[in-house]
Amino acid sequence: METLNITFIESDDETSLEAIMPVAKGLTQTMGVLHGGATISLAESVAGVGSNVLCAQDERCYGMQISASHISSAKVGDIVRAKGVIQHKGHSTHVWNIDITSETTGKLISSIRVTNAVVKRVLYTK
Repeated sequence: METLNITFIESDDETSLEAIMPVAKGLTQTMGVLHGGATISLAESVAGVGSNVLCAQDERCYGMQISASHISSAKVGDIVRAKGVIQHKGHSTHVWNIDITSETTGKLISSIRVTNAVVKRVLYTK
């Protein structure tokens, strides 16, 4: 998250989470707009943090499936905002919808669904 310069927005709402990411030159694809992989990394980060906040102390969440639809583009200098909303909070999976929008234009950049696996935390003892 450091490399992508992702900043989380504080909230007391456990059913949603937001983060912003500046569009820097190092995050663009060959045509000079935000790379879809960077967008997906932002979405997976939001869903991952959101799920791990919801986990019990003896659980952890890991991404297991992502589906992304890239709708529009963002240019260098823009800031994109990811808003994740949990759709399903089960015992073994969490499903999040994340919409990523441009702070400059207000346009929807990508709509992404992330499924996280909920697993028991393994403690190794000697």
